[in-house]
Amino acid sequence: MNDSGPKPHASTNPPPDAARADRAEAEKRYIELVDEAITDFLTRQRLVMLEISPEAMPLVDHIETLCSGGKRMRALLAYWGWRAAGGSARAPEVVLAGAAIELFQSAALIHDDIIDHSDTRRGRPSVHRAFEAMHRDEGWSLNGEEFGVMGGIVAGDLCLSFSEAVFASIGSQQASTGRARRIFDVMRTEVMAGQYLDGLSEVMGTEDPEEAIHRASTVIRYKSAKYSCEHPLTLGAALAGADETLLKGLSDFGLPLGEAFQLRDDVLGVFGEPEVTGKPAGDDLREGKRTVLIALAERTATEEQATFLESHLGHPDMDEKTVEAMVDIIRDTGALAEAESIIRTTERQVQAALRRIDADPSIIGALEDVASRALHRSS
Repeated sequence: MNDSGPKPHASTNPPPDAARADRAEAEKRYIELVDEAITDFLTRQRLVMLEISPEAMPLVDHIETLCSGGKRMRALLAYWGWRAAGGSARAPEVVLAGAAIELFQSAALIHDDIIDHSDTRRGRPSVHRAFEAMHRDEGWSLNGEEFGVMGGIVAGDLCLSFSEAVFASIGSQQASTGRARRIFDVMRTEVMAGQYLDGLSEVMGTEDPEEAIHRASTVIRYKSAKYSCEHPLTLGAALAGADETLLKGLSDFGLPLGEAFQLRDDVLGVFGEPEVTGKPAGDDLREGKRTVLIALAERTATEEQATFLESHLGHPDMDEKTVEAMVDIIRDTGALAEAESIIRTTERQVQAALRRIDADPSIIGALEDVASRALHRSS
């Protein structure tokens, strides 16, 4: 395939509004194909479950429910990375890659919600809570919460296995597939390591503020930023046979985008509207997440403010009044303003990296659109 995609003359470029409409239509069709691929795969897995036992069917049911939500940002980045390297719009390889990435995302969310004791995800019960509710509704014996965690762990593991199976179905005949496979494998390893580091930071408690910021930034990079933006982009491009120059350009664009995306997520985890985010207000505070936002607050907090934050962070039964007091401290210390400043600075890095990518102007426009949606969002 062409390494850098077609380069039409400027005179052939459509007007900006028409180009944006074309990109939106291409994204819509691609998401439909990814959704169809996920549905078809899970339908086949239902037959496997039926052969084992109908009682195992809830595993697939809950995975499918979770997979039906989301913005498909990671799949879209893989698509535009593929297109940047000259891949055709509806090729089955990039559809399967997008489906595999989204299944991996779902697996990570299932396990993340167990680790964080999250009750909801996308406005619905998290998977382990859904299993817990099933235990309660059926009136089964023993501990319902433990059953829910067991069901969630198994569902997450199964979803991870599904992700691998879908990616493997792309085939390995071409060198480009092997290169994409290496990116896929590294992505999964980094997320698991980042998840562990996230949990480790929560139990370590108070530390030097600068070290806390560094630790939280490392978690952002490996638990979220790379797999949310950088790796999907480079995976799609590698699958289409991109050269090293394009891969580096996409990486330089995708990594800061992912870091700003996660920092925005951390801000929404404290300041977001529950009816928009699908999560209770202050959920990150109750879960005890040691985010960059918390580290920034503790760096400039008074002794009294820092003590208040530390004494309440991670208490799942925290009342609304205490949540509001913690939110006020984060705002009053300037942590929110500094986080927003970091996001704006990183956004400028994203834009500068985007200008250096040698690809069709329509692809650059698409990446700019995705970046804007990622950074200027309310959920």
